[in-house]
Amino acid sequence: MAEEEKVLTVNIVTPDGLVYDHHARMLVVEALDGQLGIMANHEPLIAPLKIGEVRVTRVDSTDHENAIAVNGGFLEVSHNVASIVADSAERERNIDLNRAESAKARAEKRIQAAKEKHDTDELQRANIALQRAVNRINVKNHR
Repeated sequence: MAEEEKVLTVNIVTPDGLVYDHHARMLVVEALDGQLGIMANHEPLIAPLKIGEVRVTRVDSTDHENAIAVNGGFLEVSHNVASIVADSAERERNIDLNRAESAKARAEKRIQAAKEKHDTDELQRANIALQRAVNRINVKNHR
């Protein structure tokens, strides 16, 4: 029982289904208010997340860390279960770096075009697309 109390179950769900489900020693997320570190027996918590990297230190080894690119959403922690619900999420091992770099280049072109047209709505959408692409690149390169 004592060993069970040191384990946090982490799962990440998107509209497409379950992306991640493992036991962890620690979870680190990018909340709107800053970075949060979550371990077993954490107080219940709900926090909105920004586009960023989620890092999970697995229980099977202190050197075994998973990185997941999450595009916003929210985190709920309760009874040693940390659940992240996001519009989209991608594990480091599944990220296609060439595709992410192409998305970054497209977003940068969209930003430039939106600035020239003074289209604030398109500029905002393009900036979000750029943040998502950069996040995926950073997670893949594990920065």
